[in-house]
This record gives sequence, C-alpha cells and structure tokens, in this order.
Amino acid sequence: MARRRERNPRRPRINPRTAAFAALCAAMIVLYANLVPIQTVLLGTPLPLAFILGAALCASPLLAIPHPRWAIALFSAAAFILPLLVVPELATQSPWPWSVPALLTFVLFVGVVTFVHGARVGVFPLVIGVVVSLAAPVLRPDIIATPGSAGSATADLIVTSSIAAAMLLIAALVAGRLRVSAELTREKEHSALEGSRRALVEERTRIARELHDVVAHSMSVIQVQASTARYRLPEIGESASAEFDDIAATARASLTEMRRMLGVLRTEDQSAELAPQQGIDDVPALVDSIRRAGVEVGLVIEGGDAAAAANPAVQIATFRIIQEALSNAVRHAPGARIAVRLHADAASIRIRVHNAAPPRSPEDHGTGYGLRGMRERSELLGGSLSAGPDGVGGWTVEASLPVGDGPTIEKETT
Repeated sequence: MARRRERNPRRPRINPRTAAFAALCAAMIVLYANLVPIQTVLLGTPLPLAFILGAALCASPLLAIPHPRWAIALFSAAAFILPLLVVPELATQSPWPWSVPALLTFVLFVGVVTFVHGARVGVFPLVIGVVVSLAAPVLRPDIIATPGSAGSATADLIVTSSIAAAMLLIAALVAGRLRVSAELTREKEHSALEGSRRALVEERTRIARELHDVVAHSMSVIQVQASTARYRLPEIGESASAEFDDIAATARASLTEMRRMLGVLRTEDQSAELAPQQGIDDVPALVDSIRRAGVEVGLVIEGGDAAAAANPAVQIATFRIIQEALSNAVRHAPGARIAVRLHADAASIRIRVHNAAPPRSPEDHGTGYGLRGMRERSELLGGSLSAGPDGVGGWTVEASLPVGDGPTIEKETT
C-alpha cells in the first residue's frame, strides 16, 4: 500500500478562483458564439457590427474583474447600440431589445461586478443596462408601431430586469457569505496561533519554576550550612567565620533575585506549587494512570539506582518528557500500544517512548509545542531529543540526559 501511494501522489489542488475564472471565460465564449449568429440571422444586425458589439458585450464581464468602470462603460455602449441595428420585420419575430444570449450576458455581467466589487458597484450596471434598453423603443418607434411588438418588448424588458435584479441579490448574498467565512477562518487561525504561543509560554514558565525549585533548594542548603558553620564548627577562626557569613549573604541575595525573576514569569492565574516535583520514581505511577484509561503501555526501567542518583533537574526533566510523550501518543494515535524504556547508567539517562501506530496528523504531531518543550528541557540540561516516524509504521521519541555516577541494576514492570 505504501508503494502504491508513492506511485500515485496526490494531484495538486486547483485554486477556486482560477476555476471560476476559467468557467466564466468558457461561458463568455459560448455566449459569443451564439450571440453573433442570432443577432445576424434573427434580428438582421450587419455581421461586422454583430462581431464587434458582441465581442464588447461578452468581454465586459472579464474586463469587470480588474476594471469595473471601463467594463460598465463598454457594456453600456454595446447594449445601447446593438438593439438599434435591427430589421423591424425580423425584430418583431424574436425577443427584442434583448436577445437571449445578450440577456444572459447582461445577467452574468451584473453578477460578476456585484460578486467581485460589492452590491453598491453592482447596482450601476443593473440600472444603466435597464435605462439604455428602455431607450431602444423610444429611438426605434417603427418597431414598436408593428402590431404586437410593444407588448413583446415590454415583456422582454421586464424579464431581463427581473433576472438581472435577482442575480444582483444572489451575488451579493454569496459574496457576503464567503467574506464572513474567510474572516471566521482568519480568526480561527489567529486564535489557534495565540493558543499555541500561550501554551509555549506556559511550558517555558513551568520549566523556569521547576528549575527555580531545584536551584533554590541547593542554594537554601548552602545558605543554612554557611550560616550555621560558626556554631557547628567552633574550632574555625574569625576570618573563616566571616567568609562563611559572606557566602550565606550571597546565597540569600541569589535566592531573592530568583524569587523576583519567578514572580515576573508567573502569570496572575498561577499560584505557587506546594507539592513536591515528580521524578523518575513517579514514572511507574504515571504509566499506571495511562493504563487505567484503557491504553496498553509497557514499561522497562534499567539502572534504577543510577536513575535515583540523578540530580533533581534531570529527574524532573525525565518525568516530564515521558509524560508529554505518553500524552502525545494517546492523543494522536489512540488505541496504539505504547512501549516506554528508561535506561540509566553512570553517564546518562536514555528515554525511549514508542507507539505502534503513526499519528493521525503527522505534520501537526511533528511540529507541536509539546515536542518543542521536551527539546528545550533536554537541551537545557546538555542532552538531546529526537522524535519522528521510526520506519515501521510507528512513532518514537528518544531522549538522552547526562547524569552523575551510579551503579546499574535492572528492574522491569509489565
């Protein structure tokens, strides 16, 4: 199946505007091909003038897209002259002053102007077209004088005006609907972008808070040890005690600056987290919570003692990377089996989270802010992270984080 898909790539999508313009061009060619012979044979218009005036009528809808004013002027001139160049005996036997192809061209012209430039501009070709067509019976009284031709001309004008007015209304409604739909689409894209940016900012803020907790704990220990050194070690001299006091003061100042920076990063709806941060020891409980949701998850932990000896920043990063990888697997590949492997040794912690089915939307899955947050965590600690399809129909997240020395033992939970 994969090879078949590669041999049959998706066809490029056609731009709707290009398709609409091509359809309009085709309609104008068909109308022009019918307008010239009808005007010549059924109404007696001289052939050269039928060619020229028919071309002016049928080219006006295309010209109206970039130049509506020139198109209205050209169409009005052609619509004014064409009904006058007829033979009275023939005009009484066919629709006049608007032949059927001319009527359809007039309707399309009003629709194009209204759809592209709005209803206010579309009113002008409608009104001007009706007015110039009313001038034909006045300037050609010989045609109206023929019995029955006055009623036929009146009916022709009423039908033409009604259809053109209906086209004006339809084109205005369709254009308004498409305009509102486009605005809603832009607003949705803007909201999605803002949501993604907010998610990224919140993830970075959470990383900053976690680093603050880790570093603040170490600085607090340094400050306490330095402040109590003169009481715990009475044999040290005054110079050493003063040095320890300076160390304690520096530690307190550093803690104050860290709290001030964290206050800038924290938003109004975030409060201080009083619960201890999760670490590698909490990974089995995390996996169990995913299993309780009905997902098949396998967990293998190698080097448990080395993992436990890792510093708090690495512990938190390990837990968060596994948590985010599991969340992505459950969200983007529901029902797929997930395998989690954590290997710790004296040099590093290696994480591998694999789900057996590809994500439903690999493009979104591969460029999400969750993956960016995981990469930022690993790079901040001097590690690395990769995520993507594994070549066998699944998705794999792999990370490597540096740690301190520690023995290696094996422990497996299923």
